[in-house]
Amino acid sequence: MMIDLTDTKSSAVNAALVEARHAIGSPALGMVLTLVIVTDESNQYDSMKAATEAAREHPSRILVVIGRPGADITPRLDAEVRVGDVGAGETVVLRLHGELAEHAESVVLPLMLPDAPVVVWWPGKHPEHPSKDALGVLAQRRITDAVAAPRRPDWLEIRASGYTPGDTDLAWTRTTTWRSLLAAALDQRYERITSAAVEAKAGNPSAELLALWLADRLAVPVERVVSAGPGITAVRLVTESGDIAITRPDGVLATLSTPGQPDRHVALKRRESAELIAEELRRLDPDDVYATTLAHAAEEAQAAGAAAEASPAAVAAGEAETPGVAVGAVAGASTMAESADAVQAPAKRGSASGSGAGAGARSAAKKTAKSTASRSASPRKRSGGSS
Repeated sequence: MMIDLTDTKSSAVNAALVEARHAIGSPALGMVLTLVIVTDESNQYDSMKAATEAAREHPSRILVVIGRPGADITPRLDAEVRVGDVGAGETVVLRLHGELAEHAESVVLPLMLPDAPVVVWWPGKHPEHPSKDALGVLAQRRITDAVAAPRRPDWLEIRASGYTPGDTDLAWTRTTTWRSLLAAALDQRYERITSAAVEAKAGNPSAELLALWLADRLAVPVERVVSAGPGITAVRLVTESGDIAITRPDGVLATLSTPGQPDRHVALKRRESAELIAEELRRLDPDDVYATTLAHAAEEAQAAGAAAEASPAAVAAGEAETPGVAVGAVAGASTMAESADAVQAPAKRGSASGSGAGAGARSAAKKTAKSTASRSASPRKRSGGSS
């Protein structure tokens, strides 16, 4: 059942929800959370489709907020109330015109389910610090998507500096199956890992997060390699007896290769937004592993900044004291750093190989090896690949 309301207010929308539930013979509420989707007209259909599919697993009241700001537009609220389309869930599409678009929280707050968790999802453009957004402060979980939104080259540092427990990103959710498979592969046999590589299409933020997770957990250099895609195509862990590799050239079926064992095929398809959202809604507690990965990105950025500020004399002294490759330079040493995209941030990742940097930058990275290596030797970072 669908009810259209024009130039209305939140109380009228609530009344329409009650009327619609009675009309379909379902007066009782059976929903477990409120999902607020902040989007625009271009992303509205896809995000609503993903949310309604996820609502089959998590019955929700879905509030879709579409802003139409403009100083010359008369403030007005239009709403579409849909009940019965997604099982026990409800969907309300709110179009906020004019100045009202700047005060979405005042419209959304009366429509939230009482005593139920609130999740806010930005499927496209999102604030740099979601926890400080007017709608973000109302939520227990705040979901963004670095893949779908424009990114600055230093987007990881921005995320790390503004991280608040409850923040997460679908780019990170896309790595869940990769991380699970890598942890399972390492549980089968224990060998010292000397280095790793992540192969992905240029500018893939999930690949960057996966590489940072490996660098943080294994304390080894992690190389980024550009491939034709789609998405992440391979992860290789180099050991003394051979490579442990997961390759997925077609985005559907992966091959797990381990030294001394036959290759095994594993289902590892690229998941749709509905599956990603459903996964995030299963757990509403803070994602500590995501927080640790962002913290590692911040550490690498600080190390790179300190190296860039070093004087020529200090750089030369550092090169004499610390020959070899800096372990802490795992976040920017790659071919992927040469792409014209968000992954392209060699100065902020502490590049050891310095694919585009001069000899001075390479020497400065070496100077930071001692302090970074001491961090990498902590018990947590010797934990292999488990999350």
